[in-house]
Amino acid sequence: MIEKREELNEQIETMKKLREEAGLNRREFSDYMGIPLRTLEEWEAGRRRMPNYVLRLITYYVRMQKYIMENGITDKKIKEWDINDKEMNE
Repeated sequence: MIEKREELNEQIETMKKLREEAGLNRREFSDYMGIPLRTLEEWEAGRRRMPNYVLRLITYYVRMQKYIMENGITDKKIKEWDINDKEMNE
């Protein structure tokens, strides 16, 4: 029982840190991630437990977005990669 509570607390803290890392409040984060606000509130309050894979996906998405923004990867660069991939597959 104690292990489950510790795991839940860790999930709560991770979710809050990710939201803060994104620089968004709960409403903005819920819109950004497409998660109902009520669900996010329930997760952060510890009244509902999110599936582990959801937390991993959110972590990945937020950190990749941060990496992309910090390294100046633009839509133009992504299109260049797509063109190169298509040429290689021909």
